Amino acid sequence: MLKVHDNGEIARLMRDMGRRARAAARPLATAPSVTKRKALKAMGDALLANEQAILAANAIDMEKAAEAKLAASFVDRLKLTPERIRAMADGVREIAALPDPVGQVIAAWERPNGLKIERVRTPLGVIGVIFESRPNVTADAGALCLAAGNAVILRGGSDSLNSSAAIHACLVKGLEAAGLPADAIQLVPVADRAAVGEMLKGLDGNLDVIVPRGGRSLVERVQTEARVPVFAHLEGIVHVYVDKSADLEMAKRLVVNAKMRRTGICGAAETLLIDRAAAATHLVPILTALREAGCEIHADEEVMKAWSDAVPATDEDWVTEYLDAVIAVKLVDGVGEAIDHIETYSSHHTEAIIAEDEEAVARFFSEIDSAILLHNASTQFADGGEFGMGAEIGIATGKMHARGPVGVEQLTSFKYRVRGSGQVRA
Repeated sequence: MLKVHDNGEIARLMRDMGRRARAAARPLATAPSVTKRKALKAMGDALLANEQAILAANAIDMEKAAEAKLAASFVDRLKLTPERIRAMADGVREIAALPDPVGQVIAAWERPNGLKIERVRTPLGVIGVIFESRPNVTADAGALCLAAGNAVILRGGSDSLNSSAAIHACLVKGLEAAGLPADAIQLVPVADRAAVGEMLKGLDGNLDVIVPRGGRSLVERVQTEARVPVFAHLEGIVHVYVDKSADLEMAKRLVVNAKMRRTGICGAAETLLIDRAAAATHLVPILTALREAGCEIHADEEVMKAWSDAVPATDEDWVTEYLDAVIAVKLVDGVGEAIDHIETYSSHHTEAIIAEDEEAVARFFSEIDSAILLHNASTQFADGGEFGMGAEIGIATGKMHARGPVGVEQLTSFKYRVRGSGQVRA
């Protein structure tokens, strides 16, 4: 961790990083696909070769987290294991195997006057990624930005700074192995929050977009203070609706997985809605499965009548992202009331319907305005890697430019190429 003494010194550090990122972005934007792939594959190799160094750095962060008595869900996101390091390396290699989006012709047409017009993908330029606790974001974000021809400045959380630094060192080795500028992927070396403030100002115009990935306080600050465009989601109030037509065994399996596989990720289910017409057959078996998996249940009055061993739900439960082994449960009058509840309380991240009735599914998909909708599948699939994107920087819930998993294609813009044969405008 670099020691700095005042905000002025931090401002100079950050502005210098911005200038170096802008300088690196230019050759990166025109780097051949084969060169970027070489760098990405070398990054994956370096992550595996340096597993012990990464684990040692993570152990320091984990020890500090224990001393600070951080929440279990936070610690789970922070922790690295050999399996998680291998998953990082696999994700980087999957990104390397994706088609290079830069230069892709999105659309082409010819005008009556003979002008030939193409819309072509281009890099965004320099991306700032601000994230908390998850050190694997260092690898995911660095690799995705590189694959899309962008330079990136990464600012990890103070709690994961040692882990992120060890991972970042592997990314730099990959860049150097391919002859690309090391400044293409930079990691902010200080924990001071003033560094975030400098990024939000845009680093003298050198940042083109900011992607925050973290809790409500971080995302709200970025959305409020940023002077550059932001790709973000505020939180994941994720719903699962079990229709009266749902297969019971499937519903039990999917609900438990959606909630309990990893409770601290943004795709974890937070609210369970069950069709009142299925309450007699589905409610108790599903809640029993959740309880056996270790989940605490917060229930509305109607659910409490059938399941008294629950915490009475309040209005706050319907807008809470627990990120823990807790779920809010409510009975609804069919798919229509489920849609009304979701549209009232959802953060427009991810919602799922478990049903065999195709009309109910069609209505759910048509009327709910969330970034990701699933039918008969766990909400834990709300992930760029599971979408075949290799990895993601985050899930964007806005409606401008990027929405859903932010992968390689979402980290590009476009320009128009117009070819003529001497045309002049009358």
